[in-house]
Amino acid sequence: MTLYLAGPMTGLPDFNFPAFHEAATQLRAAGYEVVTTAEGCEDTSRPWEYYMRHALRALLDCDAIALLPGWGESRGARIEEALACDLGMPRGTVADWLDAA
Repeated sequence: MTLYLAGPMTGLPDFNFPAFHEAATQLRAAGYEVVTTAEGCEDTSRPWEYYMRHALRALLDCDAIALLPGWGESRGARIEEALACDLGMPRGTVADWLDAA
């Protein structure tokens, strides 16, 4: 199963990349494939809309969504979660997915 990792980035130190990387490591160790836009994103100078377009394309290739703490306070993560829900994709927190593994 391929999980899309969603969570808050905008306005956080280092765009919250450390939390994304740690969650991706844990989920992979539990046997999941993980897609996160925090990986391979060296250029953080583009506008929010650019990254959201990239993120939504990545989400569409996944089976389910895993949500980092604070996702509900993130405009982008709320959009990602709503799309996943509308598409009938399973959803849960990172902890939920780890417990289910």
